[in-house]
Amino acid sequence: MSVPVLQKLRPVLSALCFVLLIAGAAHAQALESLAVVGRDGQRHVFQVEVARNDADRAQGLMFRRSMPANQGMLFDFGRVEPVSMWMQNTYLPLDMLFIRPDGTIARIAANTEPLSTRTISSGEPVLGVLELNAGTAAKLGIRAGDRVEHPVFMR
Repeated sequence: MSVPVLQKLRPVLSALCFVLLIAGAAHAQALESLAVVGRDGQRHVFQVEVARNDADRAQGLMFRRSMPANQGMLFDFGRVEPVSMWMQNTYLPLDMLFIRPDGTIARIAANTEPLSTRTISSGEPVLGVLELNAGTAAKLGIRAGDRVEHPVFMR
């Protein structure tokens, strides 16, 4: 392209870059601190996105190709009930920690299968689910009965 054509396209390209930047920022959600405390007192701190509404819970970690080791997603269901999760359109294998209203972990579904439509049940009424990279729970010794500390569980 000639220089005059590039000069004419500069405002359009700048506007397009701005729109893409804003769209990316809109998808990025603020991270919140969350700790998992073992019965031995060991604390494991993560930075999590919190899915508090139906749209965010439906989207979850779908289409993501990576997640830092110290991050995850907390699903806040807003009420205590049995829940089922699935991995449709989710490329990352995950550990799912099903959490009671008092913050104790009811059960862990480890190493869930990416892209699967098989439902993964909480097994009992829960208030939330924490998704971490697969293998994190085993690596850190996180087990059912351990406690999750986050404002969601302090209501």
